[in-house]
Amino acid sequence: MCPIGIFDSGYGGLTVFRSIADQLPQYDYLYLGDNARAPYGNRSFETVYEYTLECVQWFFDQGCKLVILACNTASAKALRTIQQKDLPAMGPGKRVLGVIRPSAEEIGRFTQTRSVGVLGTKGTVSSGSYVTEISNFYPDIRVYQQACPLWVPFIENGDYKNDGVDYYIRKDLEQLFAQATDIDTVLLACTHYPLLEDRIRKYLPEGIALIAQGPIVAGSLADYLRRHPELTNILSQGGSRSFFTTDSVTDFEEHATQFFGEAVSAQHIHLELK
Repeated sequence: MCPIGIFDSGYGGLTVFRSIADQLPQYDYLYLGDNARAPYGNRSFETVYEYTLECVQWFFDQGCKLVILACNTASAKALRTIQQKDLPAMGPGKRVLGVIRPSAEEIGRFTQTRSVGVLGTKGTVSSGSYVTEISNFYPDIRVYQQACPLWVPFIENGDYKNDGVDYYIRKDLEQLFAQATDIDTVLLACTHYPLLEDRIRKYLPEGIALIAQGPIVAGSLADYLRRHPELTNILSQGGSRSFFTTDSVTDFEEHATQFFGEAVSAQHIHLELK
């Protein structure tokens, strides 16, 4: 069995997994949430790299040949180092992909003013990864970032449906648009944020495109697999979905349902917690 691995520091990657499973239902999947060490957003580059590498190695130990980092912080702070430094020593045929490059590659299709807003965690914003990647594909696009440090805690605690979160959404959006009045496209650069999509839209100016990453990443993965038949041919296609967490199984199953859109059954794994 050679499943596709999907990783996140917590639950947010399940929104990406949902889109991938809907578009590519035939493959076997393993999902791992490193909930015991979440959130990653405010941790150092070195710590995020160490945690992410440990989880990637776990996937490879389970027989995965392809791992998707469905986590913006891990993609921003760990992906490049893992690809360049670690993968060559891990044996041939192993791949690790992230969510930033596909999102950056597609963003140009949505903006007419060539002025884009990016909403993310403090770690993702401070890394500058979106500014760099978008400029690589579209040198003419201006990128304005806004960190939203309280959105993930609201979501993880199950408080995202309460009116209290509206204050922070409105404030963060005001700070984003204070940077530029011609922003016409806003990217949700955190996989948790789709759960706030309806509330975010309430405070967006009319006509603004609000982009979630799940469908973009799913489409990019489908294209990647078409271009790499040597990988596609070894991936197992039993349609199975297995979920793992480094923390409480009960808590994971309760929260995961909100992100994945259906009930899940999880297993606990132990990693060396630091």
